[in-house]
Amino acid sequence: MKIAKYVLVAACSAVVLIGCGGKEEKKKEGFSYEKKTEVVKTVESNANDVVITGNDAMQFNKTEIKVKAGEKIKITLKHIGKMDKNVMGHNFVLLKKGVSVSAFGNKAATAKASDYIPENGKDVIAHTGLVGAGETSIVEFDAPEPGTYDFLCSFPGHYAMMKGKLIVE
Repeated sequence: MKIAKYVLVAACSAVVLIGCGGKEEKKKEGFSYEKKTEVVKTVESNANDVVITGNDAMQFNKTEIKVKAGEKIKITLKHIGKMDKNVMGHNFVLLKKGVSVSAFGNKAATAKASDYIPENGKDVIAHTGLVGAGETSIVEFDAPEPGTYDFLCSFPGHYAMMKGKLIVE
């Protein structure tokens, strides 16, 4: 009986040693664990190509965007949630200087026919279309004069959480 116990313990130990890498790993020729830096060349990258995501928790992934005055800006809005635009639609709306976010948001809530852009966009510099789950909308425009501008989602009730600043230098 004692011998059987020792054989069983020895067999279990051998299995554990082999399973845990009891063998020494051989390094492959030319392989190194050293971190090497790689030079990556980009072809015409534009810092003013901005991707903003909106989700089902009424959040933009960015609350601040910085650009230079007069430069072309491309805003790509992606809805990464699962809800339809009739329930959880999002847009990106850049307001003119001095326009109140809350006053605009309240007016926008009643402008369903124009995708929540009230008064033919008289207070708006640029805006995307309204998007739902998995959809994307793009708007391109020239950056206005230097200053700080508010952006928001004008879907009813979203402006309280989905807002940010465009800083033009």
